[in-house]
This record gives sequence, C-alpha cells and structure tokens, in this order.
Amino acid sequence: MAENVVVIGGGPCGIEVSRNLRDMGYTPILLEKQSELGGHLREWDRLFPEGVEARKVLKELTSDMRGVKWFTDAEIESIDKSRKGYTVKVASGMTFESKVLVLTTGFKLFPAEKKEEYGYNIYERVITNADLEHYFSTHKDSRVQNPKNIGFVHCVGSRDEKACNRQCSKVCCATAVKQASEIKELFPDATVYCFYMDLRMFGRSYEDMYLNAQRKYGVRFVRGRVSEVSEDIDGKLFIKAEDTLLGKPLKMKLDLLVLMTGILPGDSTRQFSEMLKVDTGEDGFFTPKDTILEPCRSKENGLFMAGTCTGPKTLPETLSEARATALQVHKYLSK
Repeated sequence: MAENVVVIGGGPCGIEVSRNLRDMGYTPILLEKQSELGGHLREWDRLFPEGVEARKVLKELTSDMRGVKWFTDAEIESIDKSRKGYTVKVASGMTFESKVLVLTTGFKLFPAEKKEEYGYNIYERVITNADLEHYFSTHKDSRVQNPKNIGFVHCVGSRDEKACNRQCSKVCCATAVKQASEIKELFPDATVYCFYMDLRMFGRSYEDMYLNAQRKYGVRFVRGRVSEVSEDIDGKLFIKAEDTLLGKPLKMKLDLLVLMTGILPGDSTRQFSEMLKVDTGEDGFFTPKDTILEPCRSKENGLFMAGTCTGPKTLPETLSEARATALQVHKYLSK
C-alpha cells in the first residue's frame, strides 16, 4: 500500500507537489480550505509575459489527478506531531496521518483600503489589479466605463515602511506592464500611465514586454509615487504625483486608477506557525531551514514547505519549487 503524504494548500503549488508525489509512488492527500482547487490562479485571466490564459494552465494542472486524494472545504482544526509523524484533523471530523507534512499555503493580496490616500472603497473608479483581472475575464465592472485616462500605481503595500511591508512582491511590475498593455488593447484611444519607484523586470522576456508596452501601446512610464487621490463632482479622479526624473510635481485627471497590490503571507501562515512551531521572518513568511541549500525544508523533521508561503514568487518558480519539494520528500522518506 502506497504511503500517505499530506499536502496542505490546493493552489498550483500543492497540486504540482501532489502530482509529482503520486508519480513517485505515494498517495498524496491534498487539503484545500476553499471550495475549489486552484488558489489565486482561478481568479486571474492571463499570465505574463506571453499572455497565456490562466484557466488553460489550471486545466492542465488538474487534468490528471488520478491517484491524488483531494478534499476541498477542508479547514484544518489541529495538527499533532509525534515520533511517527503528523496527525492532521479537519473540521469536518476527518483525520489523516503521515510521516511528513508539506505546507503550500500560498499568499494573500495586500488590502488596498489600508492605503487610504489612494481612495480604494472610497472613490468608485479606484480598483485593484485583482479587480481589473476579473474585468478582463468577464468584461463586467461598472467602474470601468470606456476610460480615456488610466493610471497604474505600482508597489501598493510593498516596499512600504508605513504599511509594515518592506519586501518587494516581485510580480507587481510585470503584472502592471501586462495589464497596461491589455487595457490599451480594449481601449486603444486611452492614455495609460504607470507610476513606479523603479521597474524590476528581471525575468526572460520581461524587458521585451516592457519595451512593447511603450512602443506598441504607448504606455507612459512615470518614475514617482502618487501622493494623493481625490474625486471631483463628475466622479473624475484628481491625482497628485511627482516625476522624480524631471523633478516636477504632477497633477492630472483620470477616469480609472488601478492599484497594484502586493503579496503578503496567507491568512493561515500564523495559524500553522503556532501549531507547528515553524519560524517566520520579519516579513511574516515561513523561514526555511536554509534559503540556499534547503529552501523547501523546515528545521522541524518531516516538515516541508513550497511556493509563496516562503515568499513572493512567479508561477514558474512556484511550480519548479513544487517539483523540487516532491523530490526532497521522496529522499527523506527513502532514508
């Protein structure tokens, strides 16, 4: 009988860890607290840099789940550790035992309303990157009404001491460039601005995506933060910013403002940190045993972690780490 391995978190990382463990001869038990597998990937329309449809990626990931025992609406009630391994109890009453435990609990997006100066949930035409991605999927959002002037604000809740979140979220710059190009395709007559601190386009083809946004779509990149947002009597947004390259203050009216919210540790991170005595860093993410040599292992024996529960990552990085984690679990159990 194949040995059980419990994986907590049914996003892309948890799915990929489980499929790889299945291929190695184990019986993965995948526990997801939401009603569907897929995590944030279910909520996204297209992925940078090529614009691949997120739903096609998710369909491919979930196309072959044979041999994986997966459970949704599986809220973890308790985890007990013994010499034999881990006993995981779910709120529904089910209990699972495994010599090892894999955490793939993911992330959450920074709540944009905490940056009150941007007016999210105050002014109607201020939305987030997640809201815009939903609009791309459905073309339904009363806040997006044939906008002629559109602004994107980078690093909302990232690299921000006031928000108690100093780290870079890694994916926001590329997402902003992707979305700015996409919205120009929908509204070709619109003028689109990206307000950034500095652009971190580190991946292959990311720089090309940035140049394409300028050359093909005419997206205007302004180095500087938006300091204030207000609304006039017609519902237009009035923003104040600074162009730090020119050393000049800026004032302009916009029909739509998109806030690029950053990545934070998932809501369950603290819960599992306390249950399992797992260290977290100043940023709130799980701290692995060794960030270079063993980034997928905890200091606790038999406890593994992968994906964005240890910090911001792109989807390809997350999937690669999932495969590496499955291999590390196999090596551990083989001993």
